[in-house]
Amino acid sequence: MNLDELAARLRAFARERDWEQFHAPKNLAMALAVEAAELMEHFQWLTERQSGELPPAAKEKAAAELADVFIYTVRLADRLGVDLGAAVEAKIVVNAAKYPVEKSRGSAKKYSELE
Repeated sequence: MNLDELAARLRAFARERDWEQFHAPKNLAMALAVEAAELMEHFQWLTERQSGELPPAAKEKAAAELADVFIYTVRLADRLGVDLGAAVEAKIVVNAAKYPVEKSRGSAKKYSELE
């Protein structure tokens, strides 16, 4: 399923339940932040190694939270009339300029700190 099809499916899901009234961009942005926090909860207190080796049940729970984050992201983009695919493409171009390979390879520094 592509992003347009997904957005249409989520839009229909919300309309069938009369949820459009609750899906103002402000509310969707807040719901997105809440779901991102719920995703982080699955990694809280784990070591870096543990976070990369989740047991199947924990991975399944993290996957469900990732899906929620993605759903709210797609809904918010749809409500704002943002072409999410185009926005991602544009952001990749911006990031490539901010983080040139020769300056950023192997570095976690912010673009403003790269020499």
